[in-house]
Amino acid sequence: MKSAGWLAALLVMGLSFAPAHAAHVLGKLELEHANRQLHGTLVDYTHNHGADRRLWSWALCERRDLYVYLPPCYDCRQVYPLMVWLHGFAQDEESFLRDVAPRIDEAIHAGRLPSMIVVAPDGSLNGESSYFSAGSFFVNSRAGNFEDYVIHDVLGFVTSHYPIRPEREAHVLAGVSMGGGAAFNLGMKYRACFKVVVGIFPAVNTRWMDCRGRYMGNFNPDCWGWRTDFTRRREVVARFGGVLTYRLGRVLDPLYDRLSPTTLENVSRENPIEMLDRLGLQNGELDMYIGYGGKDQFNVDAQVESFLYVARERGICIHVDYLPHGRHNVRTAVRLFPGVVDWLGPLLAPYGPVKWRED
Repeated sequence: MKSAGWLAALLVMGLSFAPAHAAHVLGKLELEHANRQLHGTLVDYTHNHGADRRLWSWALCERRDLYVYLPPCYDCRQVYPLMVWLHGFAQDEESFLRDVAPRIDEAIHAGRLPSMIVVAPDGSLNGESSYFSAGSFFVNSRAGNFEDYVIHDVLGFVTSHYPIRPEREAHVLAGVSMGGGAAFNLGMKYRACFKVVVGIFPAVNTRWMDCRGRYMGNFNPDCWGWRTDFTRRREVVARFGGVLTYRLGRVLDPLYDRLSPTTLENVSRENPIEMLDRLGLQNGELDMYIGYGGKDQFNVDAQVESFLYVARERGICIHVDYLPHGRHNVRTAVRLFPGVVDWLGPLLAPYGPVKWRED
C-alpha cells in the first residue's frame, strides 16, 4: 500500500535490531512529535511509544493496539460523532498516526468536518505491520475473531470511555483497501449501529474474475465470472512495479483452508457484493462513498466497478470519486481524501458535538 515499500521494509528490518530501550525512546518521541503537529490529541493505547498500554480483546484472547483521536477543544461534557478507521492490508494502526490522523485533524480545524472522535484499531494478524504478512480483513476466520473484536471490544471500549453521540447517523465506518472492504462488510451487517460507510479503493468483490477466469481482467458486465477455485495459491493478485508481488495464498491462507470445501461458502459470506442481496440492503439505509483509481495494482477497480454495477441494478445510490490514473497507494488515497471530506462534512454537520451534562 505504501509507495516506498521496499525502502520502508528495509528500514523496519534494520530497526528491529536496535536496543529495546532506544526503540522505546524513539517511540515516545514519535507520539510527542505527532501530537505537537495536531490541533487535537492522539491518545495512546498501544505498545508503540515506550509503555504497553494495549487493550485486552476478549474476541482475540490477547492484548491489541488502539489509537483514539480526540478533536481540538475536546470537552468530556459534550457528545461527539464517531468514526472507526480500519487500516489496509499489510498495515497496522500506526498508519493512522502517520497518514490519516493529521488529515482528519486539519479538516476539523478548518471547519470542513465537525469535531469527532476517531478510533483506529489494529487488524494485523500478529500485531505488527509487515510487507511480508497478510491481513485479517476484519472478519471472523481461523486467524481470529476480528469482526467481534471491532464490534464488541473496540466499540465497547470507546463508547464506555468516551462521550459518543447515540444516533447511527453520527457513526462512520471508514477504511482503505482491506479496511475499506471491511467498512462495507460491517456497515451492511450492523446497520442498526452505523449509517455512514467510506471506502478508499475498497475490496468489495473478493470473488471477482472475468469470464475467462482472470482476476486481473477489467470489469465488463458482458464478460463476468466468479472465483470458485481457491487452490491456486501462486496466482498473482497484485504487482507493484515489477518488484513486489502478492499471490493468492498470501492473502487467503491465513484466513481459510484453501483445500476445504467450505472455503467458497466462507469467502462468499463475507463478500460485500454478495451481501447486497443476501442482507437485503435497500437504497438509503446506508450513506456510502467509494473512491478508487483506474490503475489499481490489486485490480480493485474491477472489484469496485462490479460492485457499483450490482448496486445500480438494485437502485442503490453510492457516491463515487474516480481517478483514472490512480493506484493502490498513499498518494492516490491522499488525492481522494478531499472528496471524502466534501461528501462527509455535510452528512455529519447536523450531528456535531453538543453538551449533554452540566458541571
